[in-house]
Amino acid sequence: EVQLVESGGGLVQPGGSLRLSCAASGFTFINYAMSWVRQAPGKGLEWVSNINSGGGSTSYADSVKGRFTISRDNAKNTLYLQMNSLKPEDTAVYYCGKSGSVIGPGRSQGTQVTVSS
Repeated sequence: EVQLVESGGGLVQPGGSLRLSCAASGFTFINYAMSWVRQAPGKGLEWVSNINSGGGSTSYADSVKGRFTISRDNAKNTLYLQMNSLKPEDTAVYYCGKSGSVIGPGRSQGTQVTVSS
C-alpha cells in the first residue's frame, strides 16, 4: 500500500523558511518522479514542483521559482521541499505524491503551512 506522510509545516513569519519532508513507503521510491502540490484556503490544488527519479531534474511553478527547492534522498525514501522567503500567499496545505498520479486530499494528510505576522 502506498503511504505518503508529509511533515515540517507550521506557522512562520513572512520572509521566513520551512523545510517540508515527505516519507514514502509501499512502492519503489527510486523509480518514480515526485511532486509537491498545495491547496490554499478556499482554492483548488496548485502544482508546486516536480523532481525526476534520480533527482537531477527539477521544475517549479512560477509562483515559487527562485524561493523553493525540491530535493530527494532515495536512500531514505524521502522527498523534501525547502521553502525560503515565504509569503502570505504561500499559506496552504502541502501534499506530496508520485508525479502524474492523483495527489492531495484523500491520498495523504498533507502538512499545513501558514505564513503570517
